[in-house]
Amino acid sequence: MEDKRILVIGAGGQVGQELVFNLREKHGANNVVSSDIRDFGDQAGPFEVLNALDKERLFEIVQQYKITDVYHLAALLSATAEKQIEFAWDLNMNSLFHVLNLAKDGHINRIFWPSSIAVFGPNTPRENTPQHTTTDPTTVYGVSKLAGERWCEYYHQKFGVDVRSIRYPGLIGYKTLPGGGTTDYAVDIYHQALKSGKYECFLKEDASLPMMYMEDAIRATIELMEADGRRLTIRSSYNLGGISFNPKEIAAEIKKIIPEFEITYQPDFRQKIAESWPSSIDDSFAQNDWDWKMEYDLRKMSEDMIKQLSKLS
Repeated sequence: MEDKRILVIGAGGQVGQELVFNLREKHGANNVVSSDIRDFGDQAGPFEVLNALDKERLFEIVQQYKITDVYHLAALLSATAEKQIEFAWDLNMNSLFHVLNLAKDGHINRIFWPSSIAVFGPNTPRENTPQHTTTDPTTVYGVSKLAGERWCEYYHQKFGVDVRSIRYPGLIGYKTLPGGGTTDYAVDIYHQALKSGKYECFLKEDASLPMMYMEDAIRATIELMEADGRRLTIRSSYNLGGISFNPKEIAAEIKKIIPEFEITYQPDFRQKIAESWPSSIDDSFAQNDWDWKMEYDLRKMSEDMIKQLSKLS
């Protein structure tokens, strides 16, 4: 196996922290450099402060650590991006260009860049959304992710850049607090269930969205990055299905474990975003190309979330 020296950009976020932990377990702490715009106290291995828009600093870090693989996670998420349109576009797009150009110029070998179900829109088939379908995003985040997908495929076809991507569904994990996404209710609901026994939800009770437990998402990311590139047929971004459920269903699962739990509904602007996204996803390309298989369903995830959060509280 080739020696990998990995840089994770945006390592302080929800996905980043868990990804860094798993990559260090696998490749050794010193071979995984974490970076973020601010120091979030990562003491388990090398850390560098990096603004993802600073391409000179990025190049310095790549040279200094002889980086081979970059996981580029820095982005402004859906709900937050709607409040800072131009900055979101700038950050989400130009930071991706900097990384793609490093690979084009032969400085790094492989890139992981996450896309999202936010690339879909009101005219996308909502049930079992296919890999190739209408993408008409209605949020800045979705527009930037769709543009990013096109650039990834372009750089792969035109310059042979080995870039790999997953359209993440809503991600649910217990190690970090939510980071400004529309699917964050499904993280917050567990925290509130344990803390106060009740939760006011910003989506309607029947707003079904595709979600995934963080353990599965991290495993998918690493498995895709380790897959044989010759088998990969998608260089824009792979659909990843996850579990589809709505607030009412997750509340029912929590009640099985915490019977006194209560949920109320106060939909806000995020309900509109949710309505523009699919409620379930077809990920047969991921299954065929790199043998993807989900492990956590709603029950298994709920049991684990509550168990893990109970330990932390």
